[in-house]
Amino acid sequence: MRHEIRLSGSGGQGIILAGIVLAEAALHEDKNAVQSQSYGPEARGGASKSEIIISSEAIDYPKVTAPDIVLALTTESYKKYAKNLPANTVVIVDFSVNVNGDTGVLSLPIIQAARDELKRPIVSNIVALGALNAVAKVVSPESLEAAVLRRVPKGTEDLNRKALALGYQLVGKYMLTSGYIR
Repeated sequence: MRHEIRLSGSGGQGIILAGIVLAEAALHEDKNAVQSQSYGPEARGGASKSEIIISSEAIDYPKVTAPDIVLALTTESYKKYAKNLPANTVVIVDFSVNVNGDTGVLSLPIIQAARDELKRPIVSNIVALGALNAVAKVVSPESLEAAVLRRVPKGTEDLNRKALALGYQLVGKYMLTSGYIR
């Protein structure tokens, strides 16, 4: 079992934290994991990415070379980090992302759902993690929730638990109706 995952968005959207949480969830399951991050000089607003490799075997090279899962929360990050991918890559984007007619992309209202249903767009990264894990089943839902709850600020545990559940719900609601088939 090996997953190479690239999360991307805009600086300030919590993409780096999401990558750390996902790697920690894998470690909780006794898998090997490595996480790296990259963002432009404009830490808030510019494209950022977090890459995670999760494997049941030793990880001999810590960089993602052929992602099998890509998440993009902005059009800029999609254009920068979701191109020239292997044919079997699972690509998940926020509804706001312009994919220019690209096929095989699962588009979900991640940011809108965080804003409208939870009244807190700041938890879009946690909604995205729930959606990604619902599609790719990288770690168990229990391990992911435990990792989220270890990393979020005290007093926000219930909000983040709801955000994670919302991500899973979005996949159930939109995956079949979107025409996305994998």
